[in-house]
Amino acid sequence: MPTTTIREAINQTLFQEMSRDENVIVMGEDVAGGAGAEGIDDAYGGVFGVTKGLMPEFGRERVIDTPISESAFVGAAAGAAMTGLRPVVDLMFVDFLGVCFDQLYNQAAKFRYMFGGKAKTPMVLRAMIGGGLRGAAQHSQTLHNMVTMVPGLKVVMPSNAYDAKGLLAQAVRDDDPVVYLEHKCLYDDACEVPDDEFLIDFGEANFTREGDDVTVVALSAAVKTANAVADQLASKGVSVEVVDPRTTSPLDEEAILESVENTGRLVIIDEAPPRCSVARDIAAIVADKGFSDLRAPIKTVTCPHTPVPFAPNLEDLYLPSEARLAAAINEVLEQSK
Repeated sequence: MPTTTIREAINQTLFQEMSRDENVIVMGEDVAGGAGAEGIDDAYGGVFGVTKGLMPEFGRERVIDTPISESAFVGAAAGAAMTGLRPVVDLMFVDFLGVCFDQLYNQAAKFRYMFGGKAKTPMVLRAMIGGGLRGAAQHSQTLHNMVTMVPGLKVVMPSNAYDAKGLLAQAVRDDDPVVYLEHKCLYDDACEVPDDEFLIDFGEANFTREGDDVTVVALSAAVKTANAVADQLASKGVSVEVVDPRTTSPLDEEAILESVENTGRLVIIDEAPPRCSVARDIAAIVADKGFSDLRAPIKTVTCPHTPVPFAPNLEDLYLPSEARLAAAINEVLEQSK
């Protein structure tokens, strides 16, 4: 089985889905390249080259460069989806969500409900999340909290290349709007991924490490952090179970609750501010439905409630770290003695 990066897995999936279904189109800024410009007739493929090569293969009618107006092209994608197309929209940085949020939460997310179940809106909004690349406060946020709370939206957060491919294929084929969030620090992470098409169902968590002492629920790039800490603590005799929900809406509550029932302890790590967050939501679900299984208070490891700093030393302190996660795990273990 070939080893593939997340960038390559997403690119490959878009090629496969566009080849399979002529109604799949790609929209966004710099996904096709300037028409009539000298040189190679292609674009770089977005900020990180994810969509490179699509336009020469499928043409400008299916790979569409848009104006720098997120409200316009996200709204256009929602309308196109209602007419039978399956747009995959490249928002670039999720920080631009505020510009087009009305088109997403007040329009696309509500079409099926407002038209009595007769309307479909099969669109995917791809966006980059996360800090770590010194992008400062307006290009480094992790805003899955904002879209997870919207009824009618499905929210996907892959943590590895295998999941990135299977979840994206599922997103493209889904008849509801899907927000597909890619952590920019994971694009070069690689693992074995089949060349053939495959799907991963939404709402099915993945257990990346199995253990009996403590459950760690981790999202997106935090899964990598959690796996590293689990491996470190294993050498000290601490057995950590890492649960990657893969999707925050729908959320696999059953898998999380079953894990907590087994371990009796829960730590959640998520690269987002804590207030009104997915981390706190998961903590509330377990406190509500699995309180009797807990042997220690739930701990969350998140960013502080501040904008993302630009200064490298401050950004490093801002992001959830292996040290902070290990300290939280040790604390719940100590409290349950």
